[in-house]
Amino acid sequence: MDKIIIRGTARLSGTVPVSGAKNSALTLLPCALLTDEPLTLRNLPRLADVDGFQHLLNQFGVSTAIAGTRPEDFGRVMTLTATRLTSTVAPYELVRKMRASILVLGPMLARAGEATVSLPGGCAIGNRPIDLHLKVLEALGAEIELAAGYVRARAPDGGLPGGRYSFPVVSVGATENALMAAVLAKGKTTLHNAAREPEIVDLCNLLVAMGAQIEGIGTSDVTIHGVPRLHGATYQVMPDRIEAGSYACAAVITGGEVMLTGARIAEMEATVQALRDAGAHVEPRPGGLFVAADGPIRPVTLSTAPYPGFATDMQAQLMALLTRAEGTSVLTETIFENRYMHVPELNRMGAHIETKGRTAIVHGVPKLTGAEVMATDLRASMSLVIAGLAAEGETQVHRLYHLDRGYERLEEKLALLGADIERVGGD
Repeated sequence: MDKIIIRGTARLSGTVPVSGAKNSALTLLPCALLTDEPLTLRNLPRLADVDGFQHLLNQFGVSTAIAGTRPEDFGRVMTLTATRLTSTVAPYELVRKMRASILVLGPMLARAGEATVSLPGGCAIGNRPIDLHLKVLEALGAEIELAAGYVRARAPDGGLPGGRYSFPVVSVGATENALMAAVLAKGKTTLHNAAREPEIVDLCNLLVAMGAQIEGIGTSDVTIHGVPRLHGATYQVMPDRIEAGSYACAAVITGGEVMLTGARIAEMEATVQALRDAGAHVEPRPGGLFVAADGPIRPVTLSTAPYPGFATDMQAQLMALLTRAEGTSVLTETIFENRYMHVPELNRMGAHIETKGRTAIVHGVPKLTGAEVMATDLRASMSLVIAGLAAEGETQVHRLYHLDRGYERLEEKLALLGADIERVGGD
């Protein structure tokens, strides 16, 4: 199995392109199920999760074609065509490794009137039930049954009627499934306390480009007027705000300066504020975002929260940065209850972090030391890379399949910035 070897303390400097957003791409891909016309997605990141979702869509009879690109290019263009659906079943062997697979439930129900989807897998970062996905679809008129590890959903004859639902807690995935189910419903759907993440806005913008009628985009109250059919479209995936924030943390912990080409400050204000609170210099520039270390790293106290709050997907990376702060930081994880599995690995590198329930107390240390560490989930793996970039000596990061799910050619991008990093075959 491959591993990444990092020889730390090199100061990162230069320009790096921000790839298309993983969390958006995995929401836009299932929109191909909503029309019999071609859907072309540009700036689609080359990731294991994107490949996995492509294979899942092929299972339903969706044809996929990738435009010719050079191997050295980041991103790609994919055209998906679902002229005729040949299956409505998402089997366990394709779904088990990727939680986002549940996002085929809404569009399949809307287009075909039925769907059978295996309960999903993904990162082991705590209990992430899909009950809200099922409840909102029931509110739209679907009949739901759970049996033998599968969700079986069926629309009434004539299709989903639409309906009204108020989310008891904000749920990104359930909001996305509801939007895709509602656009072809017979009537009006109103969603209250809907998620407002930029990836939700990206999904709504694509659906509108395909002919959907959606009001309240970017707010917590969204109204969808169902239409008889959607048409094809060509659409560019938004830049990955989590990837941009990750490279920003890497720049600051190494005392460097990096231009993040394509990053958009409007979509990552909470991350930018956290970086500034930690002492970094961050400013928007034409074509992207400039980030530089600006003196000692300062301690920070914050909690994760639904957008526009600080994203849970940035918690591990910020924690790695704060291990070098001059003082004690306090991070509280409010979204997932088991998202501190990177803490023991960071402590192996010389960090001093204590956890108490959902709170992590990060005591800044003068230096980190390279070690062999094991990635436990996608964002945790990036925190270990960030720490390794600042650590003295050699760090070896194992279980790269986590990284490959969410960071496009990570070692190549960091090498562009001057990092001493390489991927090698494992034992």
